[in-house]
Amino acid sequence: MKIAKKILPKGSGSIIAFGVKGGRAGGEAFINAVKLVSNLANVGDSKTLVIHPASTTHAQMDAATMKLAGLSEDMIRISVGIEDIDDIIGDFENGFRAARKLRLVSNQ
Repeated sequence: MKIAKKILPKGSGSIIAFGVKGGRAGGEAFINAVKLVSNLANVGDSKTLVIHPASTTHAQMDAATMKLAGLSEDMIRISVGIEDIDDIIGDFENGFRAARKLRLVSNQ
């Protein structure tokens, strides 16, 4: 915390990382379902950005190598932008719904 305050005296940006159920396929389903947010590898934009490293920047890695790099196949990274929060939430709900639907179909 001391280092962050020294380097970023006006505060830091918000990068959020989480996993979705369904592994790599669930992460891809989430990314493919969101429409408001952009699927881009860069961060720090005024727009909300999302990326699924396992199907983009780290797609060449197997699960074990990704784990060594601190990543998981289900990880989604978000850089939060300035859009209306209700719009962002609604878009993410679509992503979660798509990942959940994929999981339900694959369990049948």
